[in-house]
Amino acid sequence: MAETPTDAERRRVLIAEDEALIRLDLAEMLIEEGYEVVGEAGDGETAVRLAEELKPDLVILDIKMPIMDGLAAAERIAGARIAPVIILTAFSQRDLVERARAAGAMAYLVKPFQKSDLVPAVEIALSRYSEVAALEAEVASLTDRLEIRKSVERAKGALMTTYGMTEPQAFKWIQRTAMDHRMTMKEVAERILEETAGGEVTLPAP
Repeated sequence: MAETPTDAERRRVLIAEDEALIRLDLAEMLIEEGYEVVGEAGDGETAVRLAEELKPDLVILDIKMPIMDGLAAAERIAGARIAPVIILTAFSQRDLVERARAAGAMAYLVKPFQKSDLVPAVEIALSRYSEVAALEAEVASLTDRLEIRKSVERAKGALMTTYGMTEPQAFKWIQRTAMDHRMTMKEVAERILEETAGGEVTLPAP
């Protein structure tokens, strides 16, 4: 089962939203769910500065903000590897979603949203960010990282389908199995893909 803020250390969140009421609602939702709101900003430039100063575990950025918009701020924060980013927008157009991903966002939320939308987005962003960090630690080459990530993504999907795992559980299993068997995550991923394709694999079932 994935960790929640109540059984893990409290996650520190920075919020950047130019509408004060939405910012207040967002902060209240996060606090009610056990997260700690360590900073708030009304524009992208302030958000970047606070992210650099506070080093939060997560940053939530609205797209439409003065001085610097959320996508530009996301590029700065994600590019500096400060924290995972969730993009908040009132629009659901595909091009904005793709631009958010290109800016380094790990998840996005479309306004108006409910608490039931917020918490999964936060956990997905934190989980994906930890995956990227783990893969970057395994290999230095960008090309190799991309290849490994593709293999791991396919292997996660196979574990989720075969064993009913969640995405974070599947990644943790791959990571733990790699450590236990002194293998790379790419090797574990390839073995999982062989197994699901009918090959003979000696790795233990999750």
